[in-house]
Amino acid sequence: MNSTLFLTGFGVYVVFLIWLGWFVSRNQKSGEDFLLGGRSLPLFLVLGTTVATMVGTGSSMGAVGFGYANGWAGALYGIGGALGILLLAKWFAPVRELNFMTMSEELAYYVGANKIVKNVVGVLIFVASIGWLGAHILGGGMYLAWIADIDLNTAKLIIAAAFTIYVVIGGYTAVVWTDTIQAIILFAGFILMAVMSVDYIGGMDNLYAAMEPAATSFLAIDKLGIIPAVSLAMVVGVGVLATPSFRQRIYSGKDVSTIRRSFVISGVLYLFFSIIPAIIGMAAHAINPDLNNPNFSFPYVAATVLPVGVGMIVLIAGLSATMSSASSDAIAGVSILMRDIYIMFTGKVPAKDKMVAYSRISLVVVIGFALLFALTSNDIISYITKMISTVMSGMFVCGMLGRFWTRYNWQGALATLAGASVASFAIMFNADWTTFWGNPVIPSVLTALAAGVVVSLATPANTVTKAEAKAILDAERQAMEQDAAETVSTKPVMAK
Repeated sequence: MNSTLFLTGFGVYVVFLIWLGWFVSRNQKSGEDFLLGGRSLPLFLVLGTTVATMVGTGSSMGAVGFGYANGWAGALYGIGGALGILLLAKWFAPVRELNFMTMSEELAYYVGANKIVKNVVGVLIFVASIGWLGAHILGGGMYLAWIADIDLNTAKLIIAAAFTIYVVIGGYTAVVWTDTIQAIILFAGFILMAVMSVDYIGGMDNLYAAMEPAATSFLAIDKLGIIPAVSLAMVVGVGVLATPSFRQRIYSGKDVSTIRRSFVISGVLYLFFSIIPAIIGMAAHAINPDLNNPNFSFPYVAATVLPVGVGMIVLIAGLSATMSSASSDAIAGVSILMRDIYIMFTGKVPAKDKMVAYSRISLVVVIGFALLFALTSNDIISYITKMISTVMSGMFVCGMLGRFWTRYNWQGALATLAGASVASFAIMFNADWTTFWGNPVIPSVLTALAAGVVVSLATPANTVTKAEAKAILDAERQAMEQDAAETVSTKPVMAK
């Protein structure tokens, strides 16, 4: 595809996104308007932004590239993601009724609104948001570098700058609208690519003939091994269950029913969709088994198989989907920064009349940190799995124990978070263990679970009731809508 033509089309599209961001955000006045869309998102927007996030960087770059190298194993990403979003709908959609603003509020709520847990989780989620954001910048940069034949780091800079502009202008409302548009184009484009790529190589028989037999076994288990295969699906599922941007969908949805229905529809769609990236990846291998980087499989097939006009639309949609996914994580990171980290260091909340301005400045800072992460890595699946296992496995277990086990306390929560990270690093620094497990998520989750249970049982039970914990967090949140000079203090309650 002509790189000048693509860059021109992409530039026009970015201008459209900037206009859309301005148009849908004209009436934003408060921090909740900017960061949560006013907590009133309807079904079609929650569904659209959820689907676009799932059919984003991981599927278009990571899963297709994994399918190129490992055949049907490319479907594991979609299977894990689908199970994750379905379980999120069942287990955590009801927390919408508690009006949380950030995931650190939620996890702290489970253990008596403990300030230490809230601060530690806030920092971890901030790091996780930057990590996810970096993965999306990396994926989008790889897209752009390959298609436009430019330097990879330059491409990453362009991607970061492009979505920074429209999300800084429009906030979360702009994110969900652009996500919804991309979801429609990308979903149709993926299916079209799969059908046309198989037709291009002469049918499924030729597709299978191009791959080694082990890669065409059920989910390529003969190639990966059962434990690494389960680990890959599990790490994606855990990522969905603990990713701040998916929690943001819960906190910003209109009500529990809207959230649950949108998540269930997304999960079912994504479960059926899971085979599509694997087919595209294997078709790319059949067309050209010598690609320098398997992560280029998606743009390669789009540029090779699809008609020029259709290919450009699909490529731009794929590229913008990574940006939309990135902007969701950027908003999640800024929510944490404004709601938790700002209070941690200043002892007070931002003024209501400065909240939007501060959020916009924070977006630039958060995206800048993520860009630094993205500039140090060129392997999407490796990047994502390591980040989830190290940072997010503990938050997943913390959420599960807090939601379903009343004996869980703040000491157990801290042990959970520490245990997950220690186990993850232990696996990553031992090559034999990494080969056996595939990635650190299973030992990380099991260690976090054991640490949380043992320490909770060995320490005093939490004495702050759920009602008292909610009151503490509500008071902090309400202070964000009051005078900047008001400080947030929960010492009398926390002294219990």
